[in-house]
Amino acid sequence: MRSKSELIVLNHTKFGENSIVLHTLSGEYGRRGFLVRAGRGAGMALFLPLNILEAEVTENPKSELWHARNFSGITPLEGIRSDMRKNTMTLFMSEVIYRVVKDRTGDEALFEWLKGEILTLDALESDFLNFHLLFLLDLCTALGFAPETEYLAPFAGEHLGQLGSLLSLPFEEALLLPMSGADRNEIAGSILRYIEHHTESAVNVRSLAVLREIYA
Repeated sequence: MRSKSELIVLNHTKFGENSIVLHTLSGEYGRRGFLVRAGRGAGMALFLPLNILEAEVTENPKSELWHARNFSGITPLEGIRSDMRKNTMTLFMSEVIYRVVKDRTGDEALFEWLKGEILTLDALESDFLNFHLLFLLDLCTALGFAPETEYLAPFAGEHLGQLGSLLSLPFEEALLLPMSGADRNEIAGSILRYIEHHTESAVNVRSLAVLREIYA
């Protein structure tokens, strides 16, 4: 069975000489990997983390690895791709989703939420250094365990006040909340520990180390 589907790229892994497994999130299929014929060069730019694509998906009930082809970009994300700091954020955001979301059942609400987050980051022209923190907090809500200040307290350490401000301030004001790069890194780690607690699994987001270098 073949159908057109909208997919958000999370990452990809090499599969043989001329193929990759493209890990994606979609409303129809949840988090799923697709076998894709892909070479090197400019064509791989389609598969950058958090790109929003349309593709022809071939379902295979006999295999967990389905096929996808005829990709096209839906949104160019020029605001993200032209900024190293935003690109680094997309690495982090996509890895968090890849490691936290395991369900292959479709979840249209989660897909639309993530798509909205991507488009918001793309549109922000400045003052976005707190965005990944708000993303993590919103992800908790999207997954069903709202991040109330009292629930975050065991994980927050000395940053509980800043976390409370991120939760209570309007979005535009939360983006402007002053904090150091070290504060942002420690708060991100706190929220990830909260997510680990609720998902009962180690998230182990390796790209957090890259964010530490960018925002040190």
